[in-house]
Amino acid sequence: MIVVHHLNNSRSQRILWLLEELGTPYEIKFYQRDATTNLAPPELKGVHPLGKSPVVSDGELRIAESGAAVDYLIRKYGGGRFMPAPGTTEHERYLEWLHYAEGSAMLPLMLNLYTLRLGEAAAPLKGRIDSEIDNHLGYVEASLNGHPFLLGSEFTGADVQMSFVGEVGRAFGRLAAMPNLTAWVERLHARPAFKTALEKGGAHNLA
Repeated sequence: MIVVHHLNNSRSQRILWLLEELGTPYEIKFYQRDATTNLAPPELKGVHPLGKSPVVSDGELRIAESGAAVDYLIRKYGGGRFMPAPGTTEHERYLEWLHYAEGSAMLPLMLNLYTLRLGEAAAPLKGRIDSEIDNHLGYVEASLNGHPFLLGSEFTGADVQMSFVGEVGRAFGRLAAMPNLTAWVERLHARPAFKTALEKGGAHNLA
């Protein structure tokens, strides 16, 4: 049985969503952030040395990176769904999105989150961070032009993995001039599997 070690208000919500899309049975082990620090609880260190979420357990296998978890779950349980056929150009674009989400797109958004807590002390960094956020969100906005999902007309794991980028961007009020990205986030949130995952996973304030 698959077990998702799920931290509230975290990237692990998209793993629950993917499993609902796949229709694959799973269990949730819940963890709550510290009310003061907003950090993950120390119990997650017993699951993986980084103490981060998501962690997906499947038998003896444990995967701690959400991109790797999305890739693994679709390859093992997707039955050919939710990703382009291996060996095709589209599959390479799909893999690029899986890595891009956390490797590039989330960095300026997370820097923005951290520097907000510094107030005026963060002023020297603000212009550069804002420029990078606009650069990356603008890239996604352009990539969605003319079609509903990142790879065209078909929903894939790339949309699941990239969803957190759109959600955080919207939470920061950065999508006002980005109709494609706004419509894409709303389209993802309207999916029945997304709604079911929210019901099971609990409050997700970025949704």
